[in-house]
Amino acid sequence: MSKQSVAWKLGTWRGIHSSLFLLGVLCIFILVATFSKLYSFRSLLIAETFCNPENTHRSQPRTRIQAKETLEIVIQKIHREIEELQRNSSLSSLSSSTSKYNSFLADILGLIESVQESLPDMQELNETRHFLGHKQPFYDPEDHFLIEEIRKYVRVKPNRLGKQNFMGANGTFTSIGHGCFAAKKELEEYMEYDVGEICDDDWKLAQKLMVHGCDPLPRRRCFSRAPKLYTKPLPIDESIWKLPDDRNVRWSQYKCKNFACLACNSTRKGFFKCANCFDLENHEFPRWVRRQNPDPGANLTADFLAHEVLDVKPGEIRIGLDFSVGTGTFAARMREFNVTIVTATINFGAPFSEMIALRGLVPLYLTINQRLPFFDNTLDLIHTTRFLDGWIDFVLLDFVLYDWDRVLRPGGLLWIDSFFCVKEDLDDYLESFRMLRYKKHKWVVVPKLDKDDREVFFSAVLEKPPRPFR
Repeated sequence: MSKQSVAWKLGTWRGIHSSLFLLGVLCIFILVATFSKLYSFRSLLIAETFCNPENTHRSQPRTRIQAKETLEIVIQKIHREIEELQRNSSLSSLSSSTSKYNSFLADILGLIESVQESLPDMQELNETRHFLGHKQPFYDPEDHFLIEEIRKYVRVKPNRLGKQNFMGANGTFTSIGHGCFAAKKELEEYMEYDVGEICDDDWKLAQKLMVHGCDPLPRRRCFSRAPKLYTKPLPIDESIWKLPDDRNVRWSQYKCKNFACLACNSTRKGFFKCANCFDLENHEFPRWVRRQNPDPGANLTADFLAHEVLDVKPGEIRIGLDFSVGTGTFAARMREFNVTIVTATINFGAPFSEMIALRGLVPLYLTINQRLPFFDNTLDLIHTTRFLDGWIDFVLLDFVLYDWDRVLRPGGLLWIDSFFCVKEDLDDYLESFRMLRYKKHKWVVVPKLDKDDREVFFSAVLEKPPRPFR
């Protein structure tokens, strides 16, 4: 009888210690469950995973699953404790304290099981259905951010009718660039605004995000700032070769505060790749109709004239892309030959996008990080100057050239205009262009005279062949 009493006491003490442990676990879980009403279980953990490279190997979808697995372990332990108490009760009569302890465990068990039922099913946590109907690993990018506007933007938006829309998708899957996760602080600053109000004058922050890989940026639900007094643009027959009205630009983020300052390049910095781009009369107007800076020794130049290139495919060049640093002069020049050109640019220390638009041309606000927003085999011409130069990584150049190849139609032209690099890198860069296996219509290498014969210019007009070919 005394042995049974000792065993019963030991079991009671062990049960008390176990209950204290279980209560501690339960308290922690209740706190986590409370936070999950505002943010998911993973929102506090994923942020650290992205910010800490040592944690990148962890699988983010495991967090909710681990929470559910922990609940199951707690439930199993309580079940075992209750079963052991019931076995002990068959050997001796239960005291009132033991009976209360048993009832307490049963109540705790019921509460935990109710919380477990409120969590999503394990299968739902492991897999979610993609818009094409395939199962994909569960991942919510919204859980990485705390600003509600970002979370709302990246959240999957199911169709209201509960079926696929005309595009064949059962929801809308808005996206952001992968670099946005590394620039979490800046992106949250960009997305912190009052819905329906005027946005901050923060285009420079947006461009910094884009250049550093946060491209595409999320859309915003605030109104963009406009100049205080916007005047109507000049007529199209005047706007192409005339400086626009200064009042049509917000100048707060620039060193120059008007177009005249930009035209004379009084700051000597901020847009060094296009220092004379705003001098329409003296610098821009002669371009592509008059040769500039020929090599006096060999009488060679890297400049091709517009009519020479268009004569390669007479009557076939109608639409194209200019991926350059400039104010749209190439598009203006090609317009005189009835060719429509879209100009891709960003604002390198000056209002390039506004300038292009005010000239009556089409600016495409686009960084080199992004896939071109054109369908395959659609453009007749791609032109680039002052942009693809010796700074560019060889692998990045491959990705860019293959994307340009994608959007060029068979028979379309790639016009590489005055690409410059140091002599020792020339062969490697030329090999990148040769790998396209384009037909060479023009191909010239000339020295760059202002760099002590260390750099060279390369220009070419290449024709995309039909595909596939062997």
